[in-house]
Amino acid sequence: MDKLYFLSLASGSSGNCYYLGTSDYGILIDVGISVNHTKRILKGNRIGIETIMAILITHDHADHIKSAGYWGETLNIPIYATETVHNGIHKSRYVKEILIRSKRIIEKEKTFTVKDFNITAFEVPHDSSDNVGYSIEYGNQTFVIVTDAGHITETVRNYVKKADNLVFEANYDDEMLRTGSYPEFLKQRISGNVGHLSNHDAADFLASNYTPKLKNIWLCHLSRDNNHPELAYKTVDTRLLKEGIRVGKDLSLTILKRMTPSKLYEMETASY
Repeated sequence: MDKLYFLSLASGSSGNCYYLGTSDYGILIDVGISVNHTKRILKGNRIGIETIMAILITHDHADHIKSAGYWGETLNIPIYATETVHNGIHKSRYVKEILIRSKRIIEKEKTFTVKDFNITAFEVPHDSSDNVGYSIEYGNQTFVIVTDAGHITETVRNYVKKADNLVFEANYDDEMLRTGSYPEFLKQRISGNVGHLSNHDAADFLASNYTPKLKNIWLCHLSRDNNHPELAYKTVDTRLLKEGIRVGKDLSLTILKRMTPSKLYEMETASY
């Protein structure tokens, strides 16, 4: 099997887009940033648009779907989402083109394939019309993404525990949200059961559900107003260490920036 590569193009409420691929082809997960910006980042990493085989959509909020119409109907790249999410895209004022030729309907926990990727969508609780995480198997590597999660379910837990490589939400710091300038209804929405995960939520879950096969954690979708990258990192790092899990030795921990692309990460062959 070829090596597996991961790139975060953007991660936050202003737009989300991630790339996962091999040296020959790849996929995008969410397309919530401009097409031109996406093309520039991919080109800067020597990733050709013609190598994008599919786009996976987690849910129908604008910061995840803004460019779906262009990618699907102009570039004829299949757009995979649940039927409910597709209905949300169709109704969204942020997507100008109607997805027709590119529309691909998937069902949660029913695996489908794109080239050598075996992909399974799974339920993630959020206040969109529907929301999924993705588990993507390639050779002996399993890549899992969980974003915009109001709380952790047993389903989420089961898929995360299979991951070698994990993108996981750490949206806000509890104290920053509590004392911040957001109106009370928005604070309740963010911290609610179908809102977002806090740094402490993420840290407790990751520390309690770590398996030795997990080698890479990328923390995603950090809030601009209610979080700091250093704070999210320290919260998770400290909690992992309490369980004897050493960042830098047992696994890597990285913060994905909101508006700045990450480097292109190369995933090592699993050693287990």
